[in-house]
Amino acid sequence: METIKRISFYCLLIACSLALFGCGKKADENKPISEVKAEAEQMNTSQLRSTAMKYKEAILAKKSEIEKLNNKLMSIPAAEMLGAEAKEITNEITNLSESAAALTERFKIYYNKLKEKGGDLSGLEL
Repeated sequence: METIKRISFYCLLIACSLALFGCGKKADENKPISEVKAEAEQMNTSQLRSTAMKYKEAILAKKSEIEKLNNKLMSIPAAEMLGAEAKEITNEITNLSESAAALTERFKIYYNKLKEKGGDLSGLEL
């Protein structure tokens, strides 16, 4: 009975911790640039590095998706390049490219602020 109470207590403690702290902010391509700049001004170097790393990971994920779609597009026979499937893939590539560009713009704000504050830039290169 005592172990059940302990397990319940630890599960409750973990659930409360996740509720309070969450799993961290995600890279947001729709966040206004002015808000990103204001947020970056308030951050310390570790927060800037962490946020820049999240943006870098999101950018690399988009680039990976774009590469997969490009390979898929190249496998379509030339006669079908004007077909619906090719157009759909091309639209997806365009949307992903725009998303990656927006993420990159926001990443650069955090990266440059981190550089300005003299923080560790290793591993943040795109």
